[in-house]
Amino acid sequence: MAELIDMGTVSSRGQVAIPSKIRNQMGLKEGSKLMFFLGDDTLVMKKVENRSFAELTAPLKKAKKKIRESQVPDLIHKLRREKR
Repeated sequence: MAELIDMGTVSSRGQVAIPSKIRNQMGLKEGSKLMFFLGDDTLVMKKVENRSFAELTAPLKKAKKKIRESQVPDLIHKLRREKR
């Protein structure tokens, strides 16, 4: 994906319009979900797929053995690779 840099303005209600070039490149439509990451003075937005909780937890329910909390990140990465 090509690098795009553009500016937006925060409205009095805290809303930001994403520039059309960026919306089009990202395939953002009304109802698209974004995740926000804040670190120091940097805010990053990431497009996320709109999946239901049931879809995300189904593989965990199918698992025959109990998993430890420390195993969850690896399982999530594995499921994401399988979806590609």
